[in-house]
Amino acid sequence: METEPDILVLPDVEAESRDQLAPLWKVVCHDDPITTMDFVIEVLTKVFRQPLARAVELMYRVHHSGAAVIGLWPESVARRKVDRAHAMARADGFPLTFSLEEED
Repeated sequence: METEPDILVLPDVEAESRDQLAPLWKVVCHDDPITTMDFVIEVLTKVFRQPLARAVELMYRVHHSGAAVIGLWPESVARRKVDRAHAMARADGFPLTFSLEEED
Protein backbone atom coordinates (compact mmCIF):
# COMPACT_ATOMS: atom_id res chain seq x y z
CA MET A 1 0.00 0.00 0.00
CA GLU A 2 1.39 3.35 -1.07
CA THR A 3 1.03 6.38 1.14
CA GLU A 4 0.80 9.89 -0.12
CA PRO A 5 3.81 12.05 0.62
CA ASP A 6 3.45 14.60 3.35
CA ILE A 7 2.66 18.02 2.01
CA LEU A 8 4.69 20.85 3.41
CA VAL A 9 2.97 24.21 3.26
CA LEU A 10 5.38 27.13 3.41
CA PRO A 11 4.28 30.58 4.56
CA ASP A 12 4.00 33.30 1.95
CA VAL A 13 7.15 35.19 2.95
CA GLU A 14 6.66 37.86 0.29
CA ALA A 15 3.16 38.70 1.56
CA GLU A 16 4.43 38.83 5.13
CA SER A 17 7.24 41.17 4.09
CA ARG A 18 4.80 43.49 2.30
CA ASP A 19 2.59 43.62 5.38
CA GLN A 20 5.55 44.53 7.60
CA LEU A 21 6.82 47.42 5.46
CA ALA A 22 6.05 50.91 6.66
CA PRO A 23 3.42 52.67 4.56
CA LEU A 24 4.80 55.24 2.14
CA TRP A 25 3.92 58.91 2.22
CA LYS A 26 3.81 61.29 -0.73
CA VAL A 27 5.82 64.48 -0.46
CA VAL A 28 4.07 67.25 -2.39
CA CYS A 29 5.78 70.49 -3.43
CA HIS A 30 3.53 73.55 -3.75
CA ASP A 31 4.05 76.48 -6.10
CA ASP A 32 4.33 80.03 -4.81
CA PRO A 33 5.00 83.35 -6.55
CA ILE A 34 8.17 84.17 -4.60
CA THR A 35 10.48 81.13 -4.49
CA THR A 36 12.83 81.11 -7.48
CA MET A 37 12.93 78.18 -9.86
CA ASP A 38 16.66 77.78 -9.24
CA PHE A 39 16.09 77.51 -5.50
CA VAL A 40 13.39 74.85 -5.96
CA ILE A 41 15.81 72.85 -8.12
CA GLU A 42 18.50 73.23 -5.46
CA VAL A 43 16.18 71.89 -2.74
CA LEU A 44 15.03 69.01 -4.91
CA THR A 45 18.61 67.96 -5.65
CA LYS A 46 20.09 68.50 -2.18
CA VAL A 47 17.28 67.48 0.16
CA PHE A 48 15.27 65.06 -1.96
CA ARG A 49 18.29 63.66 -3.86
CA GLN A 50 16.69 64.08 -7.27
CA PRO A 51 19.01 64.02 -10.30
CA LEU A 52 19.28 67.45 -11.90
CA ALA A 53 17.19 66.61 -14.97
CA ARG A 54 14.43 65.13 -12.80
CA ALA A 55 14.56 68.14 -10.44
CA VAL A 56 14.07 70.51 -13.38
CA GLU A 57 11.17 68.41 -14.67
CA LEU A 58 9.53 68.38 -11.22
CA MET A 59 10.05 72.11 -10.76
CA TYR A 60 8.25 72.82 -14.04
CA ARG A 61 5.45 70.43 -13.09
CA VAL A 62 5.01 72.31 -9.78
CA HIS A 63 5.15 75.66 -11.58
CA HIS A 64 2.55 74.75 -14.22
CA SER A 65 0.22 72.58 -12.08
CA GLY A 66 0.46 74.37 -8.75
CA ALA A 67 1.76 71.26 -6.97
CA ALA A 68 3.46 67.96 -7.73
CA VAL A 69 4.44 64.76 -5.93
CA ILE A 70 8.20 64.80 -5.44
CA GLY A 71 8.57 61.24 -4.17
CA LEU A 72 7.45 58.51 -1.78
CA TRP A 73 9.16 57.69 1.51
CA PRO A 74 8.33 56.09 4.86
CA GLU A 75 6.67 58.70 7.07
CA SER A 76 9.67 59.44 9.31
CA VAL A 77 11.99 59.92 6.31
CA ALA A 78 9.42 62.07 4.49
CA ARG A 79 8.91 64.27 7.56
CA ARG A 80 12.67 64.74 8.02
CA LYS A 81 13.08 65.73 4.37
CA VAL A 82 10.16 68.18 4.51
CA ASP A 83 11.48 69.73 7.74
CA ARG A 84 14.95 70.10 6.20
CA ALA A 85 13.51 71.63 3.00
CA HIS A 86 11.40 74.11 5.00
CA ALA A 87 14.41 75.09 7.13
CA MET A 88 16.54 75.60 4.03
CA ALA A 89 13.82 77.73 2.39
CA ARG A 90 13.20 79.87 5.48
CA ALA A 91 16.93 80.43 5.93
CA ASP A 92 17.00 81.89 2.40
CA GLY A 93 13.78 83.88 2.91
CA PHE A 94 11.55 81.76 0.66
CA PRO A 95 8.03 80.52 1.50
CA LEU A 96 8.55 77.22 -0.40
CA THR A 97 6.12 74.69 1.04
CA PHE A 98 5.92 70.92 1.03
CA SER A 99 3.16 68.75 2.46
CA LEU A 100 2.70 65.05 3.21
CA GLU A 101 -0.09 62.76 2.07
CA GLU A 102 -0.46 59.11 3.00
CA GLU A 103 -0.07 56.82 -0.03
CA ASP A 104 -3.34 55.19 -1.09
